[in-house]
Amino acid sequence: MSSTESAVYDELIDLLADNADAKRLVSFRLSPGKQARLEDLLARNRDGALSRDEAAELDAFERLEHLVRLLKARLLGRRGT
Repeated sequence: MSSTESAVYDELIDLLADNADAKRLVSFRLSPGKQARLEDLLARNRDGALSRDEAAELDAFERLEHLVRLLKARLLGRRGT
């Protein structure tokens, strides 16, 4: 991730963390249907069988996971201070 990208994420994370329901966000999980789709994409990726559209979909899942992890870390860090 570039420093510009990181700075943009930081601003977004701060905005979201300021207005988040911490308990709800920390317990966030994908719905069972979305989780199943992610697992299918990951398996297809391991097999080298992803289409371009599926690769883009997997990339979107990965970006979402990264954003959620950053947000959870920020919220948990604020609790500890």
